[in-house]
Amino acid sequence: MEILIQQLFNGLTIGSVYSLVALGLTLVYGILHIPNFAHGALYMLGGYITLTMMTSAGLHYWLAIFVSILVVGLTGVLLERLVFHPLRHAPPIHDKIAAIGILLFLEAFAQFVWGADYQSMPTPYDKVINLFGITFTSQRLLIIVSAIAVMILLYLFLKKTFIGSTIIAMAQNREGANLVGINTNKVAMLTFMISGALAAIACSLAAPINLVFPGMGHLVILKAFVIIILGGMGSIPGAIVGGYILGFSESLGATYVSNDYKDIIAFVLLVIILSVKPTGLFAKEGR
Repeated sequence: MEILIQQLFNGLTIGSVYSLVALGLTLVYGILHIPNFAHGALYMLGGYITLTMMTSAGLHYWLAIFVSILVVGLTGVLLERLVFHPLRHAPPIHDKIAAIGILLFLEAFAQFVWGADYQSMPTPYDKVINLFGITFTSQRLLIIVSAIAVMILLYLFLKKTFIGSTIIAMAQNREGANLVGINTNKVAMLTFMISGALAAIACSLAAPINLVFPGMGHLVILKAFVIIILGGMGSIPGAIVGGYILGFSESLGATYVSNDYKDIIAFVLLVIILSVKPTGLFAKEGR
């Protein structure tokens, strides 16, 4: 029983990270219909910025994360303005190729600047806690609490503010939003900024329990795509629920099946769920 509870907690930790990454990805897809393959590189960049701010600039963990959010968020804006915006009228394959190109460029850039070696990120929250038979570090608890707090803040921003309402309106109908006076260019830039910020937060929280290296975004972005397909393309609730479904499935699968196959579970789950509900769990009407 203790093993089960331990793995459920681990699944909650992994799922929190996956949900944050998938949220940024689904926001961009829901509004601009761009499958941003470069999102994994933004995730990786967030980890390196936080690590550099802590080790080279001597900033506290939270200040380093704040800098990472700003840098990666602004990088997202630059990508939208310099790459995706000029391609808005091009055939759909063009933005996919551009996104893959950005991914490869940012990975090469990271390897040039920080090297190809695996690096560990220090954290002030490395205390080991034993509670009701469950052993975990305070960093894992921080991941869960912080991720849930970010999701709640994002929900309140989208539902309770005027700017958030413009994002939702553009997701529902871009042409209609433009006709009623919404500046679609600014909304697109803001969406990429939020997407980049979510990727930076996710990696900055997860890196202390993993490692930082140039290719760290590969598997994460593949799983994020699995999550948004599971949840329904462009669905925010679907991204959150899908992230936790995958997190629990991987954690329990690694324990009760085999740790060697835990990364395959995402794709097996994708086949099973899409066989039952091809449009995803939370697919929007008319999609």
